[in-house]
Amino acid sequence: MTKNVGTIDRVIRAVVGLAILSLVFAGPKSLWGLLGLIPLITALVGWCPPYALLGFNTCKAAAKPGA
Repeated sequence: MTKNVGTIDRVIRAVVGLAILSLVFAGPKSLWGLLGLIPLITALVGWCPPYALLGFNTCKAAAKPGA
């Protein structure tokens, strides 16, 4: 797995993931908040399956040849 999620993208995913995950504990207290684990995990791992399928890459280090 080559990283395809850049730093800014990872930070945004982590913040959004934590915000959605907080819905399990605060607010409507719905299990739908567990969907926040998806962006949080992709932020921690640095690889996003839909990005790989569509050929997107926001990671500058992986975009360099020979890196």
